[in-house]
Amino acid sequence: MEGRYELIEHVCSLLADEAGTLRKEAPYRVALCYPSPYHVGMSSLGYQAIYREVHEHAGATAERVFLPDDVETYKRTRTPLFTWESQAPVSSFEMLAFSVAYELELSGLFTMLDLSGLPVLSSERDARHPLVVAGGPLTFSNPDPLEPFVDVLVQGEAEDLIHVLLEAAASMEREALLDHLAKVPGFRVPGRGGARYHVAKATDARLPARTQIITPHTELRSMFLIEPERGCSRGCHYCVMRRTTNGGMRTVPPERILSLIPEHAKRVGLVGAAVTDHPRIVELLRTLVDSGREVGVSSLRADRLTQELVDQLRRGGATNLTVAADGASQKMRDLVDRKHSEEQILRAARFARTAGMKQLKVYNVVGLPHEEDADIDELIRFTTELSRILPVALGVAPFVAKRNTPLDGAPFAGLREVEHKLERLRKGLRGRAEVRPTSARWAWVEYMLAQCGPEAGLAAMDAWRAGGSFAAWKRAFQERGCEPYMARRVEDGRRQPTVWPIVPGRPPPQPSAA
Repeated sequence: MEGRYELIEHVCSLLADEAGTLRKEAPYRVALCYPSPYHVGMSSLGYQAIYREVHEHAGATAERVFLPDDVETYKRTRTPLFTWESQAPVSSFEMLAFSVAYELELSGLFTMLDLSGLPVLSSERDARHPLVVAGGPLTFSNPDPLEPFVDVLVQGEAEDLIHVLLEAAASMEREALLDHLAKVPGFRVPGRGGARYHVAKATDARLPARTQIITPHTELRSMFLIEPERGCSRGCHYCVMRRTTNGGMRTVPPERILSLIPEHAKRVGLVGAAVTDHPRIVELLRTLVDSGREVGVSSLRADRLTQELVDQLRRGGATNLTVAADGASQKMRDLVDRKHSEEQILRAARFARTAGMKQLKVYNVVGLPHEEDADIDELIRFTTELSRILPVALGVAPFVAKRNTPLDGAPFAGLREVEHKLERLRKGLRGRAEVRPTSARWAWVEYMLAQCGPEAGLAAMDAWRAGGSFAAWKRAFQERGCEPYMARRVEDGRRQPTVWPIVPGRPPPQPSAA
């Protein structure tokens, strides 16, 4: 069938442009699934790290599979979803391991299971079907909505846990395996126990995560990604990766970083929650740029920037400087413990201008509790001031409370309220800065998934089956009785902690015994 042939040809053409692809024959085969398209999945450092770890495990191999760009062609041609390395049907593998980054990727997981010919609900699968496992960044916050669809949840950092999982899965029958994993810290087996909300920590020997396959067909074209640090030492109230998560920040010496970057990598991305907090970041940047490479950094903290650091980024090919303000006003930044000031952000803009950069990108959030119109007006005034130094692109996202943070359980501002704030921002700036807002509607969907339990996952399945419109999501949440839980907060650690509002509702589920 012509359509099926074209699907395989498309995959083969992308494979031909890869460097570092792994191929290995082994008795236990894992289909490593990413529920977003190839160009997104191949930009995921965690996904690539687990791909390498599976290949390093004796007796196991991994092949990749992604959410297709052209789902309808698969359906029309009745082509079963296949892996990239061998184009084998996904359903023929012993294990499907999903890496889920954020809540809205649930729909992609459903589509991939459906295209593989597998029942979406775990209750409708048995020993004849592959074991379905899920892990990834979502498990640091709230993996509850995944429960109805997976056999095993791998919670937190998985570099060590994947070897525990593979060792057990290759030697045990399904029922015995599930009973066993429910007793191992880091695993949650829906219906059988396991510690809920446990965030596993990989041993330092597994660090740093780094790219295995370089390809031009990603969000970060032909860039080798590596983490000079993992975690964060800061306490921002909205962030899952704050200092209380897995002991804060762990740094990797520049010497080890440099030793792991292949000679053929001409573009290098330094990735982490707080890269510019690394004590030797300028030295690392300078060494990389002096070697003739282009360099990018994922997270720039305005209070850590210096002219030399920004100059090195410019030498490394950066034309824009990106910082996160994460609070419409200084009052809001102080409330969420985002430790930087207007003057530090202004100084960052001046550094960028002096270095010859073309634009300042500023990420911000609106709809935090206690936020008022006066805070939005302050953002308008400050953004206007920044625009006099350098052209500004303002990314604005509605606030979504995440589990296991000081703001867990905080209410969503409301669709009308968020739209009002965005419109006030646009009118106030009057074109003096480019405003790039995130949809308030989809932020609310993300909020419901982030704050509810397994019933929200079932609602997501209903919405997916109904076509995935916002109206379908809204109706599904209502019909499944989805209500945000009361907070499961971590302490903010300050002498005078902020008192945040809580959505009244059901108490949170209690942690299961490991």
